[in-house]
Parts: sequence; structure tokens; C-alpha cells
Amino acid sequence: MRKLKIGMAALALALSVYSAEAQQAEHKNPNVRAGEKALMGGDFKTAITHLQKSLPAEAADADVHYLLGYAQFQNGDFKKAAESFTKVVALNPKNTSAYYYKAKANNAVAVNNEEKIDAKQRQALLESAIADYTKAIAMDAQDAKLYQNRGTAYRDLGILRGNSGAGYNKAVAAESYNKAVTDFEKVLTFDASRKDIQTEVKKAKVYRDNLK
Repeated sequence: MRKLKIGMAALALALSVYSAEAQQAEHKNPNVRAGEKALMGGDFKTAITHLQKSLPAEAADADVHYLLGYAQFQNGDFKKAAESFTKVVALNPKNTSAYYYKAKANNAVAVNNEEKIDAKQRQALLESAIADYTKAIAMDAQDAKLYQNRGTAYRDLGILRGNSGAGYNKAVAAESYNKAVTDFEKVLTFDASRKDIQTEVKKAKVYRDNLK
């Protein structure tokens, strides 16, 4: 079975949603414990299997849904990850990290050309991602990655609405690019030396200025 390694920072983020009680004691459900162990080892497929087995018994446990969503996200199961994180925020509306991963998962689906969805569905996913990043920012306005990823979602929305076709709308595309620039420039207020973000600002402006 293929195992994937995850960075300690990413894993810490995944586990940071746990309550103090959950961090101090083992979960009573053996499938949850097995899922946690697999996740710690970077074996996301096994983690998914065990965490799914723990449901519906743990359906009211936001932490279990979070870990399942995180494992699904890392395994590339973005649609399922978005569904799991939707359950997390329904149980715990103040979970900033769940909004972040839900948004990233929906954005990933929206820009995947292999997905059998139309332009309206892609737009809805991107707008959902933007809304979730905005909710997360309202709770943690000092997290640069939230602005960066919302900027990416705005950029992707601009690309979608700026392409020729039935969904073309120059005004909407231009507004999306302008909002992307605003978010990327906000990231630079945290760290002005980031060349990748400087490049994103330039690209968004070029895309906007080249709209037909």
C-alpha cells in the first residue's frame, strides 16, 4: 500500500481542531483510533477506510468528520472532502480550518477539466470557495494563506467568466481579477518579499487588461 508523507505543519493543522479533551485521551471508537494512526503515518487511504467505518456512530463528532475530510483531501478525493468539511462546519461553524479545506476542495473540483460539470456548476463551486474563505477571514484576519487562496479563487473565476462562450461576462471577469489583485496584495503586506505572489499580481492584471 502506497504511503504518503505529510509535513509536520500540515499535520499539526489537521489535528489543531481537536478539543483539549480529544487531544488528551484516546477516542473510544477503535476505528477512529486506527484512522488517526494511519493519518499520522501518512496512509490516507487506510485512514479513510477506518474513519468511514466509524460512521454513522460518530456522526455527531466534528473531529471525526474533519479527519476524514483531511484524509480525503490529501488523497485527492476533493468532492468527498468538501462533503466532509461541510459536515464539520455544520457541527462547528467556528472551525476556520474546515472552511479553508472545504474551499480548497471545491476550488480544485471547479478547475479540474476532467470533471463532468458545466460552466455554471464550476462558477457555483468557485463562488462557494470564495464565500468560505471570506468566512474564515472574518474569524482569522491575520492568516495570509486565506487571502492567497481567496485571491486564487477570484482569479479562477475571472478566467472562467473571461473565456469566450455562453458564460462570458467581461465586467464580472474584470471585477474578479481586481479582487484577486487586492487579495494578493494583502498577502504582500504580510511578506513583501514573496516573489510567487508578486507574479500572481502581475498575471491577474495582465489577464484583466487582455479581456476582449
